[in-house]
Amino acid sequence: MNWSEMLFQSWSGIVRTIIVGTLAYVFLIVSLRVSGKRTLAKLNAFDLIVTVALGSTLATILLSESVALAEGVTGLVLLILLQYAVTALSVRSERFSRFVRSEPILLLRNGKPLTKAMHNARVTDAELETVVRTAGKNDMASIGAVILESDGSFSVIESKLDENDEII
Repeated sequence: MNWSEMLFQSWSGIVRTIIVGTLAYVFLIVSLRVSGKRTLAKLNAFDLIVTVALGSTLATILLSESVALAEGVTGLVLLILLQYAVTALSVRSERFSRFVRSEPILLLRNGKPLTKAMHNARVTDAELETVVRTAGKNDMASIGAVILESDGSFSVIESKLDENDEII
């Protein structure tokens, strides 16, 4: 094993990384501005996959000498165009939209965990308690709802109490 090659191989590799990386980065920024905010919105699992794929493609362009800038840019354009097509189809077709995105899941209602929904979403009691504590609450009884959103985040909605401290 050549230890010195692990730390430094050649100046040409570094120069290539700087030039190709800068051009690919600029192209990605311009493409994302043209394609709109939705391209990187993490509204559902599909959007997250596209965001990760864009990052992975950029990294490959930067570090793989076997991938030319033109090929990498083609990959970035393809991902952005596919994202645009999927979102456009989702807006036009409810059936297609249901296919590519998940629906939010109600996990807790009026302080009571919904066991079946939690089981289906693979969320444990301990994880639900963590979500409630993260929202700054120490008592599930004070929570109106906990929702597992389409993007994998949790929304915690407080209960509204009347003047007698009873849940409305």
